[in-house]
Amino acid sequence: MDKYSLEPYKDKDEFSDFRKEEAYMRAKKKVDSLIGFYWHFAVYVVVNVFLIILIGVNAGFDGFGPYATATFWGIGLLFHFLGVFGTDFFFGKDWEKRKVEEFMDRERQNWD
Repeated sequence: MDKYSLEPYKDKDEFSDFRKEEAYMRAKKKVDSLIGFYWHFAVYVVVNVFLIILIGVNAGFDGFGPYATATFWGIGLLFHFLGVFGTDFFFGKDWEKRKVEEFMDRERQNWD
């Protein structure tokens, strides 16, 4: 009956190697997305500094003109940031729980 065992991995090391490889692939994908964001940010800074100076010197620094590209590209960069880091970057995973506890502590202090 051992011949028809349902266990796909006889050796535990085979299974752990598979999980390690999956973990490596997920980590590599995350690192690639971080590198992509950092390059996007670097190009954003360099190009927009150049454009603001170029447009500002030729047409003046007043008004929205010199800053339009930086503003709209910045919105796109913000969405790229949220795609890479997620919304947990601002609030954290336990933010809601911490805030509820904070407000409950304030209420308890008011009761005493």
